[in-house]
Amino acid sequence: MAIDEFIRAVYGSAISTGIRETSWIIPAVQSIHILGIAVVIGSAIVMDLRLAGVLATDESPQAVVRRHLPWMWSALALLLGTGFVLGLGEPDRVVGNVVFWAKMGLVLCAFILTLLFRYPILHLDYRIEHARMAKLIKPLAWVSLAIWVAVIFCGRWIAYAQ
Repeated sequence: MAIDEFIRAVYGSAISTGIRETSWIIPAVQSIHILGIAVVIGSAIVMDLRLAGVLATDESPQAVVRRHLPWMWSALALLLGTGFVLGLGEPDRVVGNVVFWAKMGLVLCAFILTLLFRYPILHLDYRIEHARMAKLIKPLAWVSLAIWVAVIFCGRWIAYAQ
């Protein structure tokens, strides 16, 4: 099945039509999606700036990551759900949109980066200065922050790229 056929099939489905034709669903889901983005980005900014040694330096990296990572995961789950609803309602805006797929690739990179360099920090015996790749922590924090900023820009750009 070609992409255009897939888009038409989803667009013509009863659930897609229902989402589009109920005037409050898309604005409400977009609002929740934006709030989820704010939580993810806020959590990422605090954790990344702590790991870069710029913010909350009076607290251990473990404390900062332990406090903010659950918020990030919960918000990412929320974003997955709301994004799915938005994609069902307007599949023509996302499925064939290169910027959407760039955003998804960036989110995947940020997710993997989060798993690789934040989760080890949560171990009780972890000491950032003794980590095998301690020299990479600060640059990876800045890379992570840059990726999340790019995700925001891609998210806004989706509406203008068809």
